[in-house]
Amino acid sequence: MRTRLAFALAGAGLLAGSLTAGAQATTRAPAPAPGPVTEGSVKEGSVTAAQLLAKVKSCSQISSGKYRTDDETSATVPVCGANGAVFWKADMDIDCDGQVTSKCNEDTDPWFQDDTAFHQSNGKPLIADKLPYVVVPSKSSTWDYSTSGIKGGGVVAIVYNNKVEYAVVGDTGPTKIIGEASYAAADALGIDPDPETGGAESGVTYILFKNSSVSPIENHDKAVSVGDGLAKQFVQNN
Repeated sequence: MRTRLAFALAGAGLLAGSLTAGAQATTRAPAPAPGPVTEGSVKEGSVTAAQLLAKVKSCSQISSGKYRTDDETSATVPVCGANGAVFWKADMDIDCDGQVTSKCNEDTDPWFQDDTAFHQSNGKPLIADKLPYVVVPSKSSTWDYSTSGIKGGGVVAIVYNNKVEYAVVGDTGPTKIIGEASYAAADALGIDPDPETGGAESGVTYILFKNSSVSPIENHDKAVSVGDGLAKQFVQNN
């Protein structure tokens, strides 16, 4: 997992934030689409992991360069473009920053910061162990997320181990590193959410839907409903 030294060096401009989603994403998901539900098809909404992954097999690179997944790795991850979305395939490091909770604080996370780039509707930072969200790289010459129609509160489909979790863009991170999501996002996907020792080394796909938004940003149920609709469009249009 990342040493997260980059966060300490980046300063206040590289902030981070997060809903404990529960043991399985289906505990809060709407009823699945008609048809058999087999082991490995756990998801939120009605679009399967296989349907989404089938549309991101090839990459049309839109970033001017590639990103590292950790401080010590080489740059191998491009940001890819598609109809209605951008995506990348990377690892998952755990973001536990934002409001102090029993799971996310200076004792549980050696690199803890008490703010996130994007805030709740009441002006407070996000809650990392409550809200599933994704961290995007801060704007740089490699890629400026805003030019791709990506913004705070935008909807993201995270795919891992045959599961789909809908999240929002909740924070910005280092300019050279990609692949990070909140404690709650990891927990919902069955990934160890410990900010120091958890995460996934690889196999995580992040699909960010262009010009989308959830308001208020902390409304996860809305992220699921909006995300499911956007995922259906993505599958149809790619």
